[in-house]
Amino acid sequence: MAIGKKHKEAAALSSSSSPLLPADRKALLLLLLLLIVLLARPAASSDGVRYDYRAYTECKSHPEPALYNGGILRWANKVTDFRTEDDGNYSPAFVLYNMSAATVYSFSCWVKIDGPTTAHVKAKILTLANAASQCLGTALVRNDCWSFLKGGFTLNSASETSVLYFQFAIYSLQTASPNASTISIRSASLQPFSPEQWNQHREDRIQLNRKRFVNVHVADSNGSRVVGAKVAVHQITRDFPFGSAISRTILGNKLYQEWFNKRFNVAVFENELKWYATEPYPGKEDYTVADQLLQFVQANDAVARGHNIFWEDPKYTPAWVKNLTGSQLRAAVSGRIESLLSRYKGDFVHWDVSNEMLHFDFYENRLGGNATVDFFDTAKRADPLATLFLNDFNVVEVCDDLSSSADSYVSRLRQLADGGVTFEGIGLEGHFGKPNIPYIRAVLDKLGTLRLPIWLTEIDISSSFDPKTQAAYLEEVLREGFAHPSVDGIMLWTAMDTNASCYQMCLTNQNFTNLPAGDVVDKLLGEWQTKETLGTTNDRGSFNFSAFLGEYKLSVTYLNLTAEGTFSLAHSDDTKHINIRLSPSH
Repeated sequence: MAIGKKHKEAAALSSSSSPLLPADRKALLLLLLLLIVLLARPAASSDGVRYDYRAYTECKSHPEPALYNGGILRWANKVTDFRTEDDGNYSPAFVLYNMSAATVYSFSCWVKIDGPTTAHVKAKILTLANAASQCLGTALVRNDCWSFLKGGFTLNSASETSVLYFQFAIYSLQTASPNASTISIRSASLQPFSPEQWNQHREDRIQLNRKRFVNVHVADSNGSRVVGAKVAVHQITRDFPFGSAISRTILGNKLYQEWFNKRFNVAVFENELKWYATEPYPGKEDYTVADQLLQFVQANDAVARGHNIFWEDPKYTPAWVKNLTGSQLRAAVSGRIESLLSRYKGDFVHWDVSNEMLHFDFYENRLGGNATVDFFDTAKRADPLATLFLNDFNVVEVCDDLSSSADSYVSRLRQLADGGVTFEGIGLEGHFGKPNIPYIRAVLDKLGTLRLPIWLTEIDISSSFDPKTQAAYLEEVLREGFAHPSVDGIMLWTAMDTNASCYQMCLTNQNFTNLPAGDVVDKLLGEWQTKETLGTTNDRGSFNFSAFLGEYKLSVTYLNLTAEGTFSLAHSDDTKHINIRLSPSH
């Protein structure tokens, strides 16, 4: 029943078997060999396990089978009446032994409650040695069907004994006490992965989703294969959108502009498009700085995200707007959309329509529950080419903020869809402390079931960490985001202000020499592009390679013959075939 990474079966056997005392050396050797086999079996089977990206956001009448056939929970002790000091409820729990700090644990289960109609349920891991607990996943759970909870964790230190348990959390629109409720768990699974396995899953997904196989076939003027032709391939542009926030400080700063243009193909304005910046006083609009930033972005063949039309946090609502009510407020918000989107129609690839509405409700509180529906409808009519996003924080950053859990996000999307909104994009800000990488992947799995573009829109790491730790955490987050099949773009929140500082994390110093986080960005950008591929055609006249999606320049040379051209790699499961015909030039 022990649940260590490599010895769960052996320990389970030894805990239930009587001691064996062999009478001779041969028997002893056989016993040792048997123990070695038993110890090795779980590791060997685990090595072949691939990460399961399946997730569910619909409530089902019956739970699906457990992922990984239950993983190591097959050997766990199950306790039906576990109780902790931080939770007054009895909970189902699993007792786990010999948990490793070097292991990534992926957890999932199906949950149902007997009590209130709807409740949030958290899954938590408690290490008994230091009585420390951490949230590893949440679900918005009902009493008439089964909800899927998916999450994960890593431990700060190894733990001889841990408890995985469940806890009622805040729920809304209920009057019943959660103490009167019962949590039921089915198809629970806890699957360990080594860091090498976890990284390999990323590489496999990058090959599948960010790259494509190419076959260049070279023939002469008669159509015969050309063996030994030299092929050179150079990437011109990257397909995957990877960018950063910018601010007015980049204007007129040649060093900053060159540094930015060398790396990024997408930009977002930190504050310059927000309502308080473009119309600080009623009727006194000023788009001068926003216009200049847009001109800079477009002149360098990048694209821009529009951030944002409305910010639901009253702290960042223009002071004069806070004093408006009723028809005056309606007229002001209508004028804001019309002015902003008519001016920039077709210029921004995205618009964050209602920023942070999972946490705040300034406009709906004053204009009614249909206010957001009206915002989206008006914005879509004003700029039908732009993809309209919700954007919020703490969705992938933490597990404890129930306002912005994956299920809360999905619930809000469905609520607005019922009002007539056609949703097009999910924005996840990503202002991280110490990131919980398996939890990030699990949240992306769940949101990915909606089949909408998902962007990590404001990635940074808290300034409470030293620069090297910031860089290490940033690298993990970026690798996870780039590899996940549901992520369509990544934006860093690293605009430099006039004091050569940033919101939380800078990539360079004021002289635009990289800080550790900047070195991480450069390293990953180097990994995620096919700068140059050289080779020769084989005996079938072909040269095969794998390359990142994007635009390419191709050159083929054989003896005194040369052919040049360009091609693009878009996402496809099929190999890209390029036929080159060499013929003497006239």
